[in-house]
Amino acid sequence: MSLAHLCARALARWQLQHATRLRNNMPRNAFSTSSVLSGNRAIVYNINGDPARVLSAISFPDLPPPPPNTLNIRLLLAPINPADINVIEGVYPAKPEPDVSLSQAKDHPLFVGGNEGLGKVVDIGEGVIGLQKGDWVVMTRSQSGTWSSAKNVASSDVLKVPNQGLSETQAATITVNPPTAYNMLHDFAQLVEGDWIVQNGANSAVGQAVIQIAAAKGYKTINFIRDRQDVELLKKHLESLGAAHVVTYDELSDKSLREKVRTWTGGKGIRLGLNCVSGKTTTLMARLLGDSAHLVSYGAMSKEPLSLSTSLFIFKNLTCHGFWQTRWYRDKSVEERQELFETLTALMRDGKLQGPDHEILTIGGMESDVSASEKIRDLVARLGRGMYGKKVLLKIDETT
Repeated sequence: MSLAHLCARALARWQLQHATRLRNNMPRNAFSTSSVLSGNRAIVYNINGDPARVLSAISFPDLPPPPPNTLNIRLLLAPINPADINVIEGVYPAKPEPDVSLSQAKDHPLFVGGNEGLGKVVDIGEGVIGLQKGDWVVMTRSQSGTWSSAKNVASSDVLKVPNQGLSETQAATITVNPPTAYNMLHDFAQLVEGDWIVQNGANSAVGQAVIQIAAAKGYKTINFIRDRQDVELLKKHLESLGAAHVVTYDELSDKSLREKVRTWTGGKGIRLGLNCVSGKTTTLMARLLGDSAHLVSYGAMSKEPLSLSTSLFIFKNLTCHGFWQTRWYRDKSVEERQELFETLTALMRDGKLQGPDHEILTIGGMESDVSASEKIRDLVARLGRGMYGKKVLLKIDETT
């Protein structure tokens, strides 16, 4: 066994001895929340289910010095993405591994929530090259457990991002939504300036990134959103990002829209459609696509199947694809990942790609684990009821 593995196991044993203990007679979805051993905090679960019921906060001690080829990082911000909720529910294809440093026993594994986040390097193990204390890093390994105040990570599982010219929010949200938008715009249809794109879920973080990146490239977007009380304000916001047209799903159902679209595009065929909703709205949106167009699906927020007319394939030569950013990371080299990040950070620094409209939920260091647990459960319950129109990011302070 290598020195790195031995040190990593020693780290796990040390944290296991000092971490908050699970009560022997507790319910399966409850956690010990002692704050005697203060220092850090994580949002965890030990069974899949409704996040508003299974999530809890636990405190754990300060990290020891990092083993070789690893880093200790302080998590600055960590988004709550729809996929994170699906992982906790147990319905997402990518499954996390339990955090061995927090789990008391194999029959009581603990999983730390979160896939995306921004960390600051606070300590560096032997053998780490290209990083120093104070650098900003983002996670590139899926399901890495970012809903925590601190974490020990392998240097191979992070990429450095510039801390000049970017906000913490932009950096914390750079690994999922902007890359998804960028890659879908570039990997399927060979678009040129003046080409048209349609997308649903346009007010999502990916949708807003699509609008901005497309505008920077000279592509024009027709964007579909759910009707709501403040829909006109939302339309104006998306138009300010560069949307050519913003349409509700109710308007999409109106047969007269097809003629409006022909007028908007000047009769030019729409080359690319992006789908994160599926169901009836995508069936209707697909009918707007031109000959030899591409429909790329990256979500199914309606939880309804994708149903398309056979005539679209026979007479319009439609090609359908699925896209999963996690697979893209798996298939690409470190150099290709770094190149993508440099492209995105350049767009951000130039003001062409704004961070998402967001809200930060802070879990303060003086709060008890019980209070922190109630706060996170209340948040995910409201998210589940669709009560947020913004991206929510967690800021978990060190405990005191």
